[in-house]
Order: sequence, then structure tokens, then C-alpha cells
Amino acid sequence: MPAPSAPVRTRPAPSVEPAATPAQSITITANGPYVVHGNVELTEQAITPVGGHREYRTVRTFPSQDVYALCRCGRTSTPPYCDGTHVSISFDGEETASREPFDERADVYPGPGVTLLDDNRCAFARFCHREDGDVWTLTELSYDERLKHEAVKASSDCPAGRLVHVDTEEGTVYEPRLEPSIALLEDPEEGVSGPLYVRGGIPLVSADGSVYELRNRYALCRCGASRNKPFCDAMHVTIGYRDGLTDPDAEEEK
Repeated sequence: MPAPSAPVRTRPAPSVEPAATPAQSITITANGPYVVHGNVELTEQAITPVGGHREYRTVRTFPSQDVYALCRCGRTSTPPYCDGTHVSISFDGEETASREPFDERADVYPGPGVTLLDDNRCAFARFCHREDGDVWTLTELSYDERLKHEAVKASSDCPAGRLVHVDTEEGTVYEPRLEPSIALLEDPEEGVSGPLYVRGGIPLVSADGSVYELRNRYALCRCGASRNKPFCDAMHVTIGYRDGLTDPDAEEEK
């Protein structure tokens, strides 16, 4: 989603302290599933239009488990859990995403009230668009307190963690306090199933044993087609991915 003006490179402020416990983590297995540890809550949520913006609507909550494996290839017959299909289809789950920290990857868009940090990891969830404009335009208009609030709401709801606002004068980071959880996102408007929305600063461990930069919010690919694995790059829309849990078309009709 394009920004209306060119970014200015500066070093942004640090992120807020995450809420996850030391026992909670997600481990990526080589060409296999995500193994989730620490009894992390798992839900299914639909991206739902409400007026001029979108909200998360919980469709179901899955039974709690201390450890579970979530499909990463997009072909399981037991969604959302892995059934070993990645082996029979020779799934290539090579992790290709940059390991550079957010503050080095992010472009910076200064505004009068808030400054927007944007690392361009888009999951096409469209929370960055609100009734009064997109998040970049709202940042430019953030001298208005109401539009400043709208700008921060737009960035805070982004499941990919792509967008973060910082107070332009004080340097305060506007980052929501999120309890550790994972949501399987459904997108009825597009008729597809979206990424895993990971919240609350859950550590992500690579298949090589290294740990990714700790982020409060991030979106993991579960269709298997991302070109920026393990993170979502919106390829689920391009390939028309459906997980089989919920018919997105039926959800849209409700």
C-alpha cells in the first residue's frame, strides 16, 4: 500500500516491553510447522468492516494446549494443526526474511503530532485505512488531535507490526498492550484465509536456532506461498488460500 510522501530516515524509539512469559515461544521447524510452547491462546478471528474501518471479530477459540504444531505449508487436512503433509509435498519453508532489526528496516514519515515508522511488511489486512484517510495521510494531518488518534489506531491495529507511531515531540511509542495469543485471520471481504496474527511479544525461534527480533505484533505465513518466510507478504490473497476451517464467503454473508 503506497505512502503519499517520501520517508525521512531517522532512528526511531525502542519498542514497548512485551507481555509473553519466558515459557511462551514459537519455534519454526525446518520445512515443517510452527511449534507453539507455553499454552498460548489460539483463536480464529475475522477481519470485519465496521463503518469506515475494520475490526477483529472472534469466530472461535480452540482448546488450550501447552504445546501444539500449526501448519506452515497450507496443505494440512487437519487445520490449523500440522498433519505431516509438508513431508509428502516436499514443502520448501526456507526462511528468507531480513534479520535486520525493525528500526533499521523501517522508513520514517514525520508528522506534526506523530511520526510513522513503516517497515513495509504488508499482510493486506487493511487496518491502515480508516474513514478519514489512510495511515500516512492521517500522520500528515496529526496536528489535529482527533486525526492523530485515528492515525495511531490505524497503526496499532496492523497485525503485521509493520506500522508503529511515535510522538513527534516526546518520543513516546504508541504500541498497544497485547496479551500473548495467536489468531488465525479470516478475510471475508477477499474470500480468503489470512496469516497467523501473533500478539504479546511471543519470541520467534528460527529453524537454525537463532531468535528473531522480539516484536509485540507480527504476522506469520500459513498459506506456504510467502516470498518473505516466515512472515506474511499477502500471497494468500494472490493464490486464493482457504484453510477449510471457515468459508470466508459464508462469513461475508452474515
